[in-house]
Amino acid sequence: MFGRAPKKSDNTRYYEILGVSKNASQDDLKKAYRKAAIKNHPDKGGDPEKFKELAQAYEVLSDPEKREIYDQYGEDALKEGMGGGGGVHNPFDIFESFFGGSPFGGGSSRGRRQRQGEDVVHPLKVSLEDLYLGTTKKLSLSRNVICSKCNGKGSKSGASMKCPGCQGTGVKISVRQLGPSMIQQMQHSCNECKGTGESISEKDKCTQCKGEKVVPEKKVLEVIVEKGMHHGQKITFPGEADEAPDTITGDIVFVLQQKEHPKFKRKGDDLIVEHTLALTEALCGFQFVLTHLDGRQLLIKSNPGDVVKPDSYKGINDEGMPMYQRPFMKGKLYIHFNVEFPDYLAADQVKALEVILPARPSSQLTDMELDVCEETTLHDVNMEEEMRRKQQQARQEAYEEDEDTPSGAQRVQCAQQ
Repeated sequence: MFGRAPKKSDNTRYYEILGVSKNASQDDLKKAYRKAAIKNHPDKGGDPEKFKELAQAYEVLSDPEKREIYDQYGEDALKEGMGGGGGVHNPFDIFESFFGGSPFGGGSSRGRRQRQGEDVVHPLKVSLEDLYLGTTKKLSLSRNVICSKCNGKGSKSGASMKCPGCQGTGVKISVRQLGPSMIQQMQHSCNECKGTGESISEKDKCTQCKGEKVVPEKKVLEVIVEKGMHHGQKITFPGEADEAPDTITGDIVFVLQQKEHPKFKRKGDDLIVEHTLALTEALCGFQFVLTHLDGRQLLIKSNPGDVVKPDSYKGINDEGMPMYQRPFMKGKLYIHFNVEFPDYLAADQVKALEVILPARPSSQLTDMELDVCEETTLHDVNMEEEMRRKQQQARQEAYEEDEDTPSGAQRVQCAQQ
């Protein structure tokens, strides 16, 4: 016992580590530790220091006596020996005792190896507006949870027998004859016990789960899509996948799939929009209104005297995508300009333009040089169609050549070589 009351020290850090309030119930503590410990377990790539802090916080707050001392006097009082000593136990032992065994290969209290449950991955389609503004999507999912009536035993008595079909191994071996002296052995999960190695009599089966050990549950998840997130980015809900006995529950993972936008294209934190100008606009100036992803009307106009060349770009600062986790900073908005030329000009239009536009460069050819030149005629060409026609013609000629060559002559030629 202490002769005098210890000085008060920090009595909120453990609650902050677990992410719970000071009046959290034991169930709240368990849920918070469960999610955070799975997420930060070193065998899953988590932070070892964070994992250790979680174990220390849970060990203290889950013990009513230690929690009372912590709430009253703080962390230092526990370190000084109040509440049965302040020694920190192995965080892995606390984790294994909480889950009933090691989830990554160690034996459980029931002598079983816990497996790591599979993650469940769902694609989540989002619009470019969703990624620009941020949004919350509520999704209803069905998953399996441990049966509360039998605590995942599958039986009323809590007992089970060794499966007679696989002798408790959970697997069966089948042999297939491949040939006169060849056989193939294949291992597959036992269909009688579904790979558990256990068998439960019909009379002893749990009335709630019918011996399945799990029951279906519907759950609504709120998926928060933050501003500036990217196509292919993952949003993870730790420990929310299907539950199963002797298994560490996997995660539910949503993978963002950005839908194509009719106007804007995204390149990292920048946006690109296509705009076509008439030749008069490209030469003499333009202005138009662009509706942004958040509904704002942007007035886009050229500077006096600017000439816009075909396939050129102009940029506007701070009108691109919000940067992820820095939403007040934005990329650039680029406008890719195409220029639409007229198909034909009348003679008087040509003369009028020659007066305004810079003079044509002279050909620098003498009359004698022009006399020896041959006249040519230009015509419009679609290069894609032209190349397609040439390829088809080459295939046709190769086919006709093969048809004209006698097969016997070719064999004689090969024999002579």
